[in-house]
Amino acid sequence: MDDDQETRLFELADRILAVGRLIHASKEPAFAGQSWTPLESAVMRVVDREPGITAGAVARATRLISSNTSRALRNLESKGLVRRVSDPDDARRVRLYPTDRAEQNLRELRRIWSELLAGVADDPAGIDTAVVLLRRIENGLAGDPRTDTQEQT
Repeated sequence: MDDDQETRLFELADRILAVGRLIHASKEPAFAGQSWTPLESAVMRVVDREPGITAGAVARATRLISSNTSRALRNLESKGLVRRVSDPDDARRVRLYPTDRAEQNLRELRRIWSELLAGVADDPAGIDTAVVLLRRIENGLAGDPRTDTQEQT
């Protein structure tokens, strides 16, 4: 890799981190009194996208060690955001689902984040290109074999 490419990739990673921090912080006024850590947010994101997932699969998807995943899940459950349900096919296995409260929070985040980006990112083609690139980056870093054109679930 040459210096120009290294500089470009560093700038991309730096911008992703900065934008992510600003987006995460934008939720604070609407969720005063309700807080969740970035680790809990990562776990909740997976549970929201894959209802019925197991704790082990959450740990793999987030690349967290199982004890950190378990702690985040306990915290999310105590906050009323995740519920555990015994698997009807294997009572030893527990499935994780977002609660109604989590679904309300997700709708509110969708509204907040859409309003936050409105006026900053209005070009539909540019947004689609950015989403494809960020999905490819996320999948590549997570070791996910899905292509950049497939929707993550």
